[in-house]
Amino acid sequence: MSIIKSFSVGDGDMFYIKHNSDNFTIIDCCLKDETKEEIVKEIKSKKNGKGITRFISTHPDEDHIQQLDYLDDEIEILNFYCVKNETTKTKETNGFKRYKELHDSSTKSFYLAKDSSRKWMNQSDDERKSSGINILWPDPDNKYFKAALKEAKEGKSPNNISCIIKYSLNNDPTILWMGDLETDFMDNIKDEITLPKVDILFAPHHGRDSGKVPKDWLDKMEPKIIVIGEAPSEHLNYYKGYDTITQNSAGDITFDCTGSKVHIYISSDTYSVDFLDDENKADTYGSYLGTLIL
Repeated sequence: MSIIKSFSVGDGDMFYIKHNSDNFTIIDCCLKDETKEEIVKEIKSKKNGKGITRFISTHPDEDHIQQLDYLDDEIEILNFYCVKNETTKTKETNGFKRYKELHDSSTKSFYLAKDSSRKWMNQSDDERKSSGINILWPDPDNKYFKAALKEAKEGKSPNNISCIIKYSLNNDPTILWMGDLETDFMDNIKDEITLPKVDILFAPHHGRDSGKVPKDWLDKMEPKIIVIGEAPSEHLNYYKGYDTITQNSAGDITFDCTGSKVHIYISSDTYSVDFLDDENKADTYGSYLGTLIL
């Protein structure tokens, strides 16, 4: 059984995976003064007893590294996974300064690229099993990715240097994170990436129209659920024709992955959907929303 949580942090991203192995993974960081103590307390509790904790940064935009310094001070990030880049910013926040320190660390950083292989991320040994995480993108030799790196180095948006992360292990669902990739960029690389069938897709760029996943990609992935983030509602694309959960309304979302089923819980007690099975689960991780049968 793995537990995956998407925190409701406003216009930003923050997730963790409590793996069904000796692994714990945090993806992105968006902390605010009013909730940071509560969120970090939960992370400390959930990673307790795990031998390996890794932090994966999809890209160094502020809403994905906000108060990374606080998180690092509290849990001491020893395994920092990111795309190798030279992003610059006119105004450097404490979160970005810490990002650069971790990115440049010779002992803590591991640079992600398509088909990256690493012990316990996607390799098992006698000491510890794989976490089931694989990297589908970036391709460091791709011309569009190189152009995105150049723009980030020049102080422009780092959105399109985002990595694509796939989680899938044994009978657990296949789940995809795409950072803040933008639609035009995805169109440009459509012939350069191999996409799997996906059970749960976290819509890139917080569900914005500017990050709408192209139809070619959706046709290949056939996502069973698309989670739409917390961008302002006037900027959201609601992915008509697909089953969706909107985090603006659902709040925190927890996915309890138990083999061929995913039991889904939310922090809202008023939000509902009509496409999940009702297995009358107790409100273990919040309000029970329903079950996705794979």
